[in-house]
Amino acid sequence: METSSHADDFIPAALAAYGVEADEIELAVIRAAHETFWPPILDLLELDTAAVAAERDPDLSQAPPSR
Repeated sequence: METSSHADDFIPAALAAYGVEADEIELAVIRAAHETFWPPILDLLELDTAAVAAERDPDLSQAPPSR
């Protein structure tokens, strides 16, 4: 899994930078979450939304109208 090899590089370093100590079980949970959520996040980042019109003055207290 390519994702985990990159995660193994930066997750322990990032935790150490913030002074967070994590044992092997905690690191395994973090790796599993990373492997689960990171690929869809990359897909969202690649999504081209330029053709979608911006919603003006959205009412965030209600669900969007059906289209």
